[in-house]
Amino acid sequence: MSEAKVTCVLKNVCPGTGEGPHWDESTQTLYFVNIRADVGEVFRWNYGSNVAEEITLGSSFTTFILPRKEGGFVASLGQSVIQFDWNNPDDYSVIASVEEGRDTRFNDAKCDSSGRIWAGTMALETSPAVLEKEQGSLYCIDKDKKVTQITDKVTISNGLAWSLDEKILYFVESIPSRVYAFDYDKETGVASNKHCIIEFANVGSEDSIGIADGMCIDNEGMLWIACYSGGQVVRFDPKSGKLLRTVKIPAKRTTSCCFGGPNYDELFVTSSRLGYTEEEFNKSDPLAGSLFKITGLGVHGFKPNVYEG
Repeated sequence: MSEAKVTCVLKNVCPGTGEGPHWDESTQTLYFVNIRADVGEVFRWNYGSNVAEEITLGSSFTTFILPRKEGGFVASLGQSVIQFDWNNPDDYSVIASVEEGRDTRFNDAKCDSSGRIWAGTMALETSPAVLEKEQGSLYCIDKDKKVTQITDKVTISNGLAWSLDEKILYFVESIPSRVYAFDYDKETGVASNKHCIIEFANVGSEDSIGIADGMCIDNEGMLWIACYSGGQVVRFDPKSGKLLRTVKIPAKRTTSCCFGGPNYDELFVTSSRLGYTEEEFNKSDPLAGSLFKITGLGVHGFKPNVYEG
């Protein structure tokens, strides 16, 4: 097994919760968000120049950002998905909204290879991972902006990935810390037969492994999952449910991960500082909210999909 090296790329960049990393191949740039209740905050970090830039959107949670094929981006804003241009973020338009009148918000999202958005929701938290259960759902937003509910009674919707043959959709529910699989039809976007394939409770306690959070897939079809409160990313075989590898991260509240870099062989990992007092942060988790990268894993990822609507 190759030896992994973990590097802090941007120290304490997110005072809230860093999330939703997405690699843009054309500009060699990593996009990610800082989840806050009062404003949408989005970052981009250029691999070549090592320069990070930040913009703000509306006055609500932004939990993901995804490029559009025709230019610009889509992102969440509370219970809505918006379309905007980086250089003019105040002039955004809403392309879809869900769960109006309820105390919920979007969380993680990705696009499939047909250009659809897959995005989940969750109840508003009173503190990290403390919220009313089974208030969220997983949705598919098609290229024509049609919204389809895929599954309901979700507590914290999270990471998404597709198998290499695109016949399976993988979906993380952070509570109860499981990875589910759906039978997936690429042509129609239909996902069915939801069933659990990985149960974190079978691997270790919440204190030892953490809570399943953001996720991506490598060229061998194995899943990489960030472990919130576990300070690590883990590699699972989705067919056997077996834990294959653990890479420790020097920030306890690891949140998500994606492959990037010129050869897609670097794993970028976001983390959260939310919920710490200043004393807790300084004494126990001084790199919380930082962006990390892991090299030397011996596997790679792929160019991510974008929204084609």
